[in-house]
Parts: sequence; structure tokens; C-alpha cells
Amino acid sequence: MGTGIPFALTVLAVLAVLSTHLPSALRAFPPTLAVADDRGPSAHQRYGRRPVGRDTRQSAPTGPADSRVGRPAGFPWQASSPAAKMVGGRQKRRLASGVKLSRRPAASDAPLALGPGAGRKGLKSGALGLCSSVVIGVASTAPAYSIAATLGLIVAGVGLQAPIIAILAFIPMLLIAYAYKELNASNADCGTTFTWATRAFGPRTGWMGGWGIIVADIIVMANLAEIAGIYGFRLLGYDSLTDNRVWVTIAGVVWIIVMTAICYIGIEISAAVQRWLLFFEVAVLVLFAVTALVKVYTGNPEMAIHVSASWFNPLHVPSVEALTTGILAAVFIYWGWDTAVTVNEETADSTRIPGRAAIISVVLLLILYVLVTTSAQAFAGVGSTGIGLGNRDNAGDVLSGLGNAVFGSYGLGPLFAKLLILMVLTSAVASTQTTILPMARTVFSMAAHKAVPSRFARLHRRFLTPTWSTISLGLASIGFYVLLTAVSRNVLADSVESVGLAIAFYYGLTGFACVWYFRSVLTRSPRDFLCKGLLPGLGGLMMLFLFCYAAFDVYADRGYGETSIDLPFIGRTGGVTVMGLGALLLGVVLMLIVTREHTAALRLQRSMLPHRLPQRTAVEMASRYVPADSRSGVGGDWFDVIPLSGTRVGLVVGEVTGYGLLAAATMGRLRTGVRVLARLDLAPDELLSRLDDLAGQTAEERAAVHGAGGARPGEDAALGLTCLYAVYDPVSGQCSMARAGHSLAAVVLPGSGVTTYPELPAGPPLGLGGLPYETTEFQLPQGSLIALFTDGLVQAAADDLDVGLGLLAETLAQHRRSLEELCDRAVATLVPGPANDDAVLLLVRTRMLDEHQVAVWELTAEPAMVGKARAMTMGQLGAWGLDELSFTTELIVSELVTNAIRYAAGPIHVRLIRDQTLICEVADTGHTSPHLRHAAADDESGRGLFIVAQIAQQWGTRYTPTGKTIWVEQALPESPAVDEAL
Repeated sequence: MGTGIPFALTVLAVLAVLSTHLPSALRAFPPTLAVADDRGPSAHQRYGRRPVGRDTRQSAPTGPADSRVGRPAGFPWQASSPAAKMVGGRQKRRLASGVKLSRRPAASDAPLALGPGAGRKGLKSGALGLCSSVVIGVASTAPAYSIAATLGLIVAGVGLQAPIIAILAFIPMLLIAYAYKELNASNADCGTTFTWATRAFGPRTGWMGGWGIIVADIIVMANLAEIAGIYGFRLLGYDSLTDNRVWVTIAGVVWIIVMTAICYIGIEISAAVQRWLLFFEVAVLVLFAVTALVKVYTGNPEMAIHVSASWFNPLHVPSVEALTTGILAAVFIYWGWDTAVTVNEETADSTRIPGRAAIISVVLLLILYVLVTTSAQAFAGVGSTGIGLGNRDNAGDVLSGLGNAVFGSYGLGPLFAKLLILMVLTSAVASTQTTILPMARTVFSMAAHKAVPSRFARLHRRFLTPTWSTISLGLASIGFYVLLTAVSRNVLADSVESVGLAIAFYYGLTGFACVWYFRSVLTRSPRDFLCKGLLPGLGGLMMLFLFCYAAFDVYADRGYGETSIDLPFIGRTGGVTVMGLGALLLGVVLMLIVTREHTAALRLQRSMLPHRLPQRTAVEMASRYVPADSRSGVGGDWFDVIPLSGTRVGLVVGEVTGYGLLAAATMGRLRTGVRVLARLDLAPDELLSRLDDLAGQTAEERAAVHGAGGARPGEDAALGLTCLYAVYDPVSGQCSMARAGHSLAAVVLPGSGVTTYPELPAGPPLGLGGLPYETTEFQLPQGSLIALFTDGLVQAAADDLDVGLGLLAETLAQHRRSLEELCDRAVATLVPGPANDDAVLLLVRTRMLDEHQVAVWELTAEPAMVGKARAMTMGQLGAWGLDELSFTTELIVSELVTNAIRYAAGPIHVRLIRDQTLICEVADTGHTSPHLRHAAADDESGRGLFIVAQIAQQWGTRYTPTGKTIWVEQALPESPAVDEAL
């Protein structure tokens, strides 16, 4: 059978690849809504309009972000809630698409504007309550079938200690349930392990967590379908068909189709079906247990034994190996309760109820398993003959063999025996349905985060359930079941056994993710240490032990299971280990393929951002960039600090729509464009206007390349860009700002410690055109704190933007701390763990030049003023100890003042600034900038500016409302006198 195992792994690989194309065959199904499609609505829908229809997003409440956020008089502070304005812009940005409408109107006119964040994917929120969540969690474990198939194996290993084994197996599951509860309270995302492991350890580890869930669910679906088919025939009296491979396979496929259809048409219908199925299942189990115990103590059956306290003593287990093997077999009968958390985005109070439901489900399973195990053991004993639980002939199904003995063959006994068979059938059917739910939602979340093709992130317009992910995974389960059944039932049996490795893998990963995710708050309180650290950590360690023990000891034994394979350098190994580890290693290969874009985008993003901010005279600076954790997240958030003429400095933060390599490349082009335009000394509003033209031109070129249909999905990053550009002048203390899109800035004045938000006129996102941009100017005293940030910073801690801005205000209120410390505190408070979106924070503390570092003179436009300007300049340089620069500076001043008198009218201003360089500025009322050129041999002019350019470090022109300023910078001489003066 060794050749069948590689075939099974090949089947998994083929299904994983083909599943990306399966949805193309499903277009005949009802219309769907694209959740994570990169196209979305058109540009005009993004800015200023919302499509008609139901919107599941909750608008952020208006009002002050924090009680400390004030509004001093005389300063242009925000009159309305900054969060409200930011939310509007953010939502428009999330809907960014391209130049033209999508080719499919149904997608672009979708009534839901959805994103990858928790609770924002468009699933039907509030559809489930605590009761329904518990029902789904319990039903997912298939209690009746789990007991029927596992109890005999446990008894064969540990004898009468089966009840204590059921209790001990409960412990690691309870610990992992606490991990689920705490992680869900922080981030109620239906991707569960995929999302949480991504946040804790990065996208590659998170992808493997999601793959573990997919592998476990697809494999177990094959087993459940076969069980449902077999018991369906038994219930109808066609026992001869239970051994017919073809008919059992057909029946199993039918059950998968039926349960997939129920999951497709709505979560409420799924929950209603589960309530009735579970009620019947639990009722029959309890009836069976009570009847058995009553007969033990009243009827004294032949093999009955009374319940003893020794059954609950682990020290009576024959050996440590038997104890470990028994727990290994029993621990997986609890698997499935996490479905209660997987449907969190469709549950009311999604951050609390799913976690409670998970713990309640595990506890209820413990009670049910211990009750049935104890009663069955008391009634049938542990003998190896007859109905004894140790009889290996009945090990695959102990309940069916006990039905007639417990209920009897007269009166209602045969009916109850039939109900017992029906109970196992309904258990398998219910578990089939609840296995589809978490599998589809995990893939749905992975698609929303771009970890798998985005076509899997589509919703049904009416039912609000995942469509392509549900149907595709149903087809994948059918394909896996049919192909492996056709090859060998032995391979299928070992595949089902190997599912335990995938379960232990992703449960253990969740436990470790909880500890690492909350590592910064474990010392905050005893409860945090216990529930977020100790219990999940112990659960993770137990799962790691079970994984290693099963994979490299129990399952690896060549005699274990139905198949074995001869591995190079290892020898003959059990097929269960080969299947389990092979399936996970297949995920590693796929993970490297699908996460390569995230890695490349992150590397490109970081290479384009400033590696280190050089300190400037105008401001003290510190910054932080936190990339998003998921493959979809690494995008175009960026910042920069640009030195400008006259010791001024330009501050900029921006955000590009979309994610991945294209967004990072667009960010690089945008940052380069800003630096080039800033060097032209443009005002903030004019700079954004030219940047808007650049973005629009880029989008038009892409549209032309890709034809009339518009940009391809994911290639619309040049539209809907947001940017805030500020210029600060340390000579005058004036700060001017303008914004495109929803960007905000926070300011803390040195005397008050109150965080405020300047009221900046709203401008359209870059690339959309429309309203002109406006510049706001205000004075800042020395020591003022300016915070520029992207929305990812204030969205990570809470969906409510006012809450995020309030947390930022509280952090910035400690403005006297160092900027590095403030950055660390802000990131720790607002981004406690990796987030769905990039986050940028740029903090600057303003400085003012000393009055002795600046000299200003006003001259009339007369030729005699040239000599006066030279004399005043020489005197000032002597006072500063810069006599070495007297000759060159005298030449510069003479040339610039002469040109101002000759070509302009009105007063002339000369300003000298001694900073890290010597800056000479001459301002006049003219609006014509001089151009550097090579003078011909017979030209009478044109040589002066050429000489100035040769002796200067750099020079340029800065336009002002009243004219222009020609500025020239010279390097200071390296001398002790100058260093001491500075």
C-alpha cells in the first residue's frame, strides 16, 4: 500500500491548486458579492457617494476623542469629530478601485463595502446567540460517533481507567479553549488560527495555521461522509450495501452535497438544523446512559460491574505509555468545538459570546463523555468477548453492539436500538455540516486577507454566506473522498487517522500565538497572566507533546494503521505519519509560493522609507513604521522629512490604496514625486495639486494599457491616495499644512499639554481631481509637538476612531518625554499587536532659531543700496566670526541685489541665516526666476549667476505671495572659532 500514500498527498496538492480555478465553474450560481476584490466601485463612488443598499459598517460616533482634547481660542481647531472625518475618508479609501467602473456591474454596485478586518467582511452579523454557538460547538465534535469509534480503542489500552482518560484529555482542550477565548476577545476574525498566528508570528506561520485547519477538515469530511453513508443504509435495513464501496461512496457524496447546500443558504438554517440534530443526539445518548446505569444497579446484566472510584484514578493505568496512548486517542474526540469561535463574525457580541461558547462546549462534552463512558463500561465491562468494550471486533462501533443489550429486544427496545443507529448517523451528518462551516470561513478570511486568491472572498447577496469558498471546499472534499476511496480504503483509513496531527498542530499553534500576542500585558494583572499566558502556554506545550509523540512514535510504527511506506534514510514508516506530516509539508511548499509577494513587498517598502532621520535644526524627530501582519496588509503607508531652503523643513505622511508590490511601488513613486516638488519650494496646496496631476496621469496610462475595461484587479493603487504635507519655518515659527483625503495631524502646545487637531480644509484623495486644495497656516511656539500619522495607527486598538484618537491624545499628553519614548508608548498603546493595516507615526518637536542667528535688512530699489548691502553683510559676518566667507558672500549679495534692482520694483529684503550652513536670501517683488546659462563670448550679462552657482553649495528660488526669494547656501569653514560659536 506504499504507493497509495504518495497518491493521496498528490491528490491534496492537486486539489489545492485546482481549487483556485474551481470557482470559474460556479458562475451559474446566484450572484455573489466580492469582498476582497481589488476593483470595487468606481472613483466617484469612492469620493462623495455611497451605493444604495444595506451597509453593515457601523459609523464611528461623533464627539471629542478624549476629554483632554481641547480647542484653544485663536487656533484653527477641528470643530467636529476628527474621527468622523477620518472614517469617511478611510471608508472611501477602502473602496478604491480604478479609473473606470468594474466590468461586472454586480460587483461594483455591491451594497456592502467590505474589508479584511474583523467584523467587516459582510457575513451576517448577529445571526447566532450563545445557545446556537454552543450547539454548533458541541455538534461539530460528533459526540455519538466519536464515542462509538473511540471508546473501544481507549478501553483496549487502559482498561477500566477509560473515564479518567476522558477527563485528562479534556484538560489540554480546555486550555486551548481559553486561548481561543482571549484571542477572540481581541480580534473576532473568522480566520481564527490563521489570523491570530499571522498577528503573532507573521504571515507564513499564519498561513500554515490556516492550512492545518483546511487539511484536517477535508480529510475528516471523507470519513464523516463514509460513516453517514454506512449508517444510512443500516438505518434503512440495507446492511448488505454497507460493504459495497460504490454505494457507500455515492451515499457519502450525497450527504456532503446536502450539507454543503444547507451551509450555502444561510447560517440561521444551519444553526436550526444543528439544534434539532444535536437535541436528538444528546437525548438518545442520555437515554442510553441512564438506561444502562439503571440496569446495572437493578437488573444485574451478565457482564455488568458497579462504578468504582478507581476508574477515576490515573495511577491505576497500567503504564505511562498506556496513559499517553489513551490520552492521544481520547483528546481528539473533543475536536470541533472551535467551530463556535469560527462563526464569531456571525454571532451577536462577537468578542464575548464565541469564547464563552467554546468553553461551555468543552465542559458539556466532558460531562457527556464521562457519563456515557462510565455507563457503557459499567454495563458491558471491559471484556474481550461478547459486548465487552475490549472486544476488538466491536472497536470501530461499540454503541451499535450495545443497543439491543441495553434497550432489550421487546417492547420499545428495538425502536430505541434503531434510534441509536440513527443517532450515530445524525451525529456524522451534523458534524459534516459543522465541518464545512469553519473550513469555508477560514478560507474566506484567508481570501479577504489575500492569503489565497480573492475569488474565495465572495458572499451571497441574500444569504450573506461565503459562496465560492463553501462550494469549492465541498467539491474538494468530494474529490478527496472519491479519489482515495477508488485507490484504497486502507489509504483513506490512514488519512483519517493522520488528521490528529493537523489538529494538534493548529491547536498548539493557537496556544503559543496567544502567549506571544499578549506577551506585553501578561504582567498587567493575575488574570491576564493566567488566562492569556499560563493556561494557553500549557495547552500549547501539551499539544506539541502530543504532536511529536504521535508523529514520531505511535503513528510512525510500521505496524500502526493499514499502510506503511519505505522512506529513504529512515526505513519503513507507518502510513499515518507519512500522510499527516506529508500534508503539512505540502502546506509549507504552498505557503512559500503564496507569501512570496508579502515578503517582496515588505522588503521593497522598507527600502523606500527613510532608514534614519537626520536631525535638523528646525525640529527634533522620531518615527515608527509598523507593517501590516497579513499578506494583504503590506501596502503604501509612508513618511518623509525633507530639508527645505531657509532652514525650513517639510513633513509628509501618506497612504496608498491597495496592498502588495504594486502599492509599495506606487508609494515609492509618490515619495520621489513629493521630494522633487518640495525642492521647488512649492506651497503645500500647490504641491498637492501637482501631485494630484501626477497620480491621475499614472492612472490614465494604466487604463490605456489595459484597454477600455479599466485597470486590472489590484492595479488601481494610483487612485485615492491620501497625503498630508506640512512646512515648518524655525525662523518665524509658522507652520502651513494641506491634505489630500482624510489625513489628520495632532498638535500639542508646550504650555498646555492638550492634544488638538488642526482644522484642515478637506481635499479630495490624489488622482480623483475635483475641489482645489487649501493651505492652513498657524503659529507654533518653540517646543510644540506635531504628530503626523496614518489611519492604521488609530484603527488597530479599536474600530472606533474616536477611541483611537483618544488613546493617541493620552499618549501625546506626556509631551515632555523624549520623542523616541513617546513613539514607543504610542505604538504599544495603539498597535498592541500586528494589525490589518500599515501604521505610520511621525513625531516632531519644533525649535526656533535664536535671534542672533538671523540678520534682516530692508533696502530701497536704488543702485546705491548695493554698496550698503555689501557693507552690512561684511559687518554681520565679522560679528559671527565668518570672515573667511566675506569675499564670496560679498560677491553673492552684490549679484543678487543688483539683479533685484535691475529686474524688479519695490523694496528689497536681504536676510542672512547662520545655521549648519550660511544662507543668504534676497527677496523682491518680481515673479520671474533667473535661469542659469552659459554666457556667449560677446554677451554683456549672464556671468554673475554662473559665478554664484560655482561658489555656492546650492541655490534656488522660492516664490512668495508678494514676489520671490533667491537663496544661496555656503558651507561653513571648519574652524574652532566657528564650532564654538555654533
